[in-house]
Amino acid sequence: MTSNIFKTDLNILVLGNGGREHALVWKLAESDSVSKIYVCPGNGGTASMKNDKIINVPQLNPSPNNFSKLADFALEKKIDFVVPGPEQPLVDGIFKIFYKIGIPVFGPSAEAARFEGSKTFSKDFMSKHNIPTARYANFTSYEKAAKYLDSVDYNIVLKADGIAGGKGVLIPETKQQAHKDLKTIMVEKQFGDAGDAVVIEEFLEGDEISILTISDGYSYFNLPAAQDHKRIGENDTGLNTGGMGAYAPAPVATPKILREINSTIIKPSIDGMRKDGVPFVGVLFTGIILTENGPKVLEYNVRFGDPETETVLPLLSDSTDLAQVFLAAVEHRLDSVEINIKPNTFATTVIIAAGGYPESYKKGDKITIGKIPDNTFVFQAGTKLDSKSNELVTNGGRVIAVTSTGSTIREALDTVYAGVDQINFANKYFRRDIAHKAFKNAVKESITYAAAGVSVDNGNLLVQKIKDKVKSTRRPGADSDIGGFGGVFDLKAAGYQTDDTLLVAATDGVGTKLRIAQETGIHNTVGIDLVAMNVNDLVVQGAEPLLFLDYFATGSLDIKVASEFVSGVADGCIQAGCALVGGETSEMPGMYAPGHYDTNGTAVGAVHKDKVLPQIDAMSAGDILLGLSSDGVHSNGFSLVRKIIEHTGVAWNETCPWDSSKTVGEAILIPTRIYVKQLLPSIREDLLLGLAHITGGGLVENIPRALPKHLQARVDISAWKIPEVFKWFGRAGNVPVDDILKTFNMGVGMVLIVKKENVERVEQLLKEENEIFYNIGYLVEKKNANEPGCVVENATNLY
Repeated sequence: MTSNIFKTDLNILVLGNGGREHALVWKLAESDSVSKIYVCPGNGGTASMKNDKIINVPQLNPSPNNFSKLADFALEKKIDFVVPGPEQPLVDGIFKIFYKIGIPVFGPSAEAARFEGSKTFSKDFMSKHNIPTARYANFTSYEKAAKYLDSVDYNIVLKADGIAGGKGVLIPETKQQAHKDLKTIMVEKQFGDAGDAVVIEEFLEGDEISILTISDGYSYFNLPAAQDHKRIGENDTGLNTGGMGAYAPAPVATPKILREINSTIIKPSIDGMRKDGVPFVGVLFTGIILTENGPKVLEYNVRFGDPETETVLPLLSDSTDLAQVFLAAVEHRLDSVEINIKPNTFATTVIIAAGGYPESYKKGDKITIGKIPDNTFVFQAGTKLDSKSNELVTNGGRVIAVTSTGSTIREALDTVYAGVDQINFANKYFRRDIAHKAFKNAVKESITYAAAGVSVDNGNLLVQKIKDKVKSTRRPGADSDIGGFGGVFDLKAAGYQTDDTLLVAATDGVGTKLRIAQETGIHNTVGIDLVAMNVNDLVVQGAEPLLFLDYFATGSLDIKVASEFVSGVADGCIQAGCALVGGETSEMPGMYAPGHYDTNGTAVGAVHKDKVLPQIDAMSAGDILLGLSSDGVHSNGFSLVRKIIEHTGVAWNETCPWDSSKTVGEAILIPTRIYVKQLLPSIREDLLLGLAHITGGGLVENIPRALPKHLQARVDISAWKIPEVFKWFGRAGNVPVDDILKTFNMGVGMVLIVKKENVERVEQLLKEENEIFYNIGYLVEKKNANEPGCVVENATNLY
């Protein structure tokens, strides 16, 4: 859908004459913002489309000797932007031709096109930017290359440096064949000038996928991963071709693998190109192989792939306006437009070729097209309208691409072959095993609990891994021996007489602070947070925390992550003096995005029934407020934290602006302080009237929770130094003071309400525990019931 702020009545020039270009024209023509699409030279498919927007210009092909004519044509037709389909015009510098006359090109400059135009250039780029790829060496000398071949002890691939129509890659099976193929490329010049230099690289094994990435030079969007079929024969046999079919999304490209590809390959590629002075605008085609050591780049192409384009474009949602996407990319504002993929949809493409392809084949055979099934698209490649009969005839090796979509690959595949049966010409040829890789394990695979995504073995391994750490939290009343069906606690052994004892329970989580832990890979501190949020809520009721149980839920159990988290929980329990008596680790495939998890904790404590806090009946005006220092943001306000971090563009791994000894991620993940052991002595001596744990809502909303309705807390914020973290967030987000006071603890994580005559003794006990505290205010009588329960004074010029 087109926004009013975007340009409408677009005139677009598409260059090329293949199935890729037909697919591009089809999707562009769907846009309400398009007025005319001129296709140079186009084919029988673009010529016969029943759409007044589309005009074939067969007399103009995008060869260098036509570049000036194309420029004149673009000016005459008031073209808004140009979409080159094949790579050769880009390598030949067509970007510059249109740049000079002020017409943008959805495609890279000649300098950036070298990523496809020169294999040696692209391999050196990958090496420079630490992008995973095969071991390699570049040569311009046949003799040196031959000598190098003799020295390697692994299987190799030979790649002609330049563009060879997708056929300049040879995979010799023996050393003797490798020498023969090298000679074919560099001496016999089977691929012409493309063989002036050669790349000799390690042969990698694994599934191959293709990622098409739309980029404006800064931001980018990855289209669904596709798998194509290069060989002419079924079971991937015979000669290489331009591609005999494809399907997407490829199941082998799991969400975890796609995240790894994005972080280790796509993002470094787009960023590296820009940093090297050749920002990439257009579509970057990245050929990737999934090895046992992770994804590695096979090659870059600088344009839409064929047949991948015919496969992925039908997966774009109806709301995605491709014309506006291309326009946004050339104007370097890709993030301003909507790009979405149809959910739960797969596409398969089958290429129908002329008999004899990829070697000699006949042209001019009449093509008939019958009734095409629903959700099926016919993209013409090697076709034309006969100049005399106006009939559709063959005019190339790969003649037609048929694509179908469905809710499963099987559904899409059955439909596409039904469509293929409706298209006929003499000696047509197509592969009948497209997408066979998607089904290669389907027949023999038994569906187990592990196959469903749940590993009982991993769960048991986790228990064994954390047992010793959990055991370290044992205390009188509990042995902290996990692995059974529940935890047991002996109140009498802990020193409590059951007739006079109340049990107090609290349950809480960590909130969106978990997202930062997941994004930074720091998982041990949020376990402490989980304990803190629970036991601090017990101690404010005068209770001693006795036992703790944790809950950890994820889509796929990562033992390292889970054990780090539970280790943090154990550390928190040790700080609080409570026993970790059990927990639940829940693996729920499909419930959580890859790498995400959620947590919850439950703490149980005990208090003498006469010592429950707060003692609101004993409170009166003049009672003193003591504040215990916080260690930073603790565990509340993280939605605001993440919003401000996103707004400023600061990365988690950058040096922290308020603490140069840490990264931003490390500083913001400092755990919530646990205020148990330093408060229990004062609680046991009956010195405290009440306590307020400063969580979400800040001082102004948490202190009143511990007060009677007729009293108001007066807090002097100048009584302590505001930590730099709060000042930084206040400035960076231009946060109103009233708002920040209701969000963050501002440096005080716990507030004690104390009779004036008991202050000295409480302070003495706090000092003995090495606690940092401040005298932050006092209680007053409210003048009327509508007055707030807490007023923060001197809250000016905080940051």
